[in-house]
Amino acid sequence: MHRHAVENLERADALLFGRVIYEMMEAAWRPPAPAGARPDWMEPCARTISAAKKYVVSSTLDRVDWNVELVRGDLGKAVQQLKREPGKGLLTGGVKLPLALAELGLIDEYEFVLQPRLAGHGPTLFAGLSKGIDLKLVSRLEFGSGAVAMRYEPTR
Repeated sequence: MHRHAVENLERADALLFGRVIYEMMEAAWRPPAPAGARPDWMEPCARTISAAKKYVVSSTLDRVDWNVELVRGDLGKAVQQLKREPGKGLLTGGVKLPLALAELGLIDEYEFVLQPRLAGHGPTLFAGLSKGIDLKLVSRLEFGSGAVAMRYEPTR
């Protein structure tokens, strides 16, 4: 799964986070990690995330570092501008920001990783979406753990 995550990260020029996911990612992946905090097999993912250019959408953060630029103002205009820049594109995750981007029609590809565990709690992805979005399956990858990564594109 971590190798797959690194491959996904390498397919993007930058990461686009909301404040909550940014703070979680920073706490988990920003170097230096305390000795023994992560197994060795997680280090490629940590290095890739740490080195990546990051944009954080937040109206509450005053300053950021760790190769991060704040995104403020009109989300749609800001993301459209980022998408117009040459390169491979943006990668995002979380709950609130992907919902806002889906509402604006700014997501070109979705990847859902289904874990073989029923949690019974937690946030619901795309809860409150104002209208359905039809998706077309473009790839499917099964992991030894039983998890399945499914990549979709909007049918537009």
